[in-house]
Amino acid sequence: MKMLNIALKDLQILIKDRGSLILLFLLPLLFVVAFSGALGAIGQGEEDARIALPVVDLDGGQAAASFLADLDAAGGVSVEPYAEAEAAALLAEKEIARLLTIPAGFTARMAGGQPTTLRLVNQPNADPEETEAVRLVVDGVARDMSLEAQILSALQQMGQMQAGTGQGAMAFTVERMQVQAQGQFDRSQVQPLVSVAQRLPGQEAEVEEQPDLKAFTLPGMTVLFVFMTAQTTARSIYDEKKLGSFRRLLAAPMGKVTILGGKVLRTWLTGLIQVAVLFGFGIFGLRLFGMTPASLGPRPLLTLVAVLLVTLCSSALGILIAALARTESQIGGISTLLMWVLGVLGGAFVPLFLLEQFLGPVPMLVPHYWANRTLVDLMVRGLGIADVALDLAVLLGFSALFFGIGLWRFDYD
Repeated sequence: MKMLNIALKDLQILIKDRGSLILLFLLPLLFVVAFSGALGAIGQGEEDARIALPVVDLDGGQAAASFLADLDAAGGVSVEPYAEAEAAALLAEKEIARLLTIPAGFTARMAGGQPTTLRLVNQPNADPEETEAVRLVVDGVARDMSLEAQILSALQQMGQMQAGTGQGAMAFTVERMQVQAQGQFDRSQVQPLVSVAQRLPGQEAEVEEQPDLKAFTLPGMTVLFVFMTAQTTARSIYDEKKLGSFRRLLAAPMGKVTILGGKVLRTWLTGLIQVAVLFGFGIFGLRLFGMTPASLGPRPLLTLVAVLLVTLCSSALGILIAALARTESQIGGISTLLMWVLGVLGGAFVPLFLLEQFLGPVPMLVPHYWANRTLVDLMVRGLGIADVALDLAVLLGFSALFFGIGLWRFDYD
């Protein structure tokens, strides 16, 4: 109860400090908007490495649209629709290297189980490797679509044959069997039974597809500014020592650990409020700026546990700064510089998967790295407890280390 009273007293003082409120609550929101826009522009500026595939759709039906969507999603080629006359002129002028044509009546012939032919024309001087790659992708998507149509047609024929054998034999209707089969086809596109992990020579692990760069902004800015609260804790303790109120706390009937515990609790509550504001803005406020909203990930309760440990680590760091800093300039200037440097090393401004390519294991030395990695794994990559258990343990270890050194080195005079 005494710790809570100290924390509430400090929170009341913080609310009256407009400069601290701007630093802890308004500035983070501005950074989230700015860096989301900047990383989004970088992502949009990345060149599409897929092979361009001009397509003329003379059918315009559902089967043709489904085929083109599967072709574009298959990877390797980028579908570019053209009108027939325009494509023919570009092909004749050798402005395009290849052209795929979907014939009229494609949808009707697929529905009727009749053979149909797609026409793929390649320029003689086109890159042979690209030509073969495009052919393989088109052929693969066409085979998958053909197999799906044949299986659905077979199920329909089975249902028609069973219709004459009596109601008892009709355990499943044609519609139910087709819906079940279609569900399996759709699932296989997202969760295939067999997948291929591409590896480059000399690499030990498969190439991981990284999420959208904008998604890294909210976790990075959250970690950066949550750890900024450590400076306000150190400044609060210094101001109380300067005014003499800290000496009165020492004279009160409470232990030194209780006093520092109240300071940690104040920082912890401030950090939780700060995270709530940042997450609320990321989920609802980014829409107002036309940006993709953030997500807490598929396991929001686990994300909450991670936030509790991140804010705890920040609170313990505040005690450490208060114990080591001896003057107002050290708390203000040095600790601010330290927080920004640790933020940079911890991946607040540059996504960790890019930062690690340049700095290797160096970022692992700072708590910001582990806090950022935990939130990214939970909120962006959707990983589970087994994947972030080490990160959470390291954050807890940093918290114990900071608080232990702070208690040991703290000057109560």
